[in-house]
Amino acid sequence: MIKVVAKGVYLEGKTDEAIALYDEMVKETRNEQGCIAYNLFRDKDNKDILTMIEEWESVEALEAHKNSEHFTRIIPKIARLRKSAELNVYELIY
Repeated sequence: MIKVVAKGVYLEGKTDEAIALYDEMVKETRNEQGCIAYNLFRDKDNKDILTMIEEWESVEALEAHKNSEHFTRIIPKIARLRKSAELNVYELIY
């Protein structure tokens, strides 16, 4: 199993715009083969921080996701709304 934690700090006033873009992203991605979970979280103390926590059956499923039409179309739009981003990809040990 692969877990992805993708954290973004959004430009002031742009977080809700990013959430609107994520709406389609989440709906499409949850239907992908190999997607176990795909959830967007908002920081309780800083409303401009959004974190996507994903679970995938395999690296191959994650790679297929990154090459999907909705990913390649929506993620560049979301990226323009961020001040910074951090991405960590984990593999299950236990």
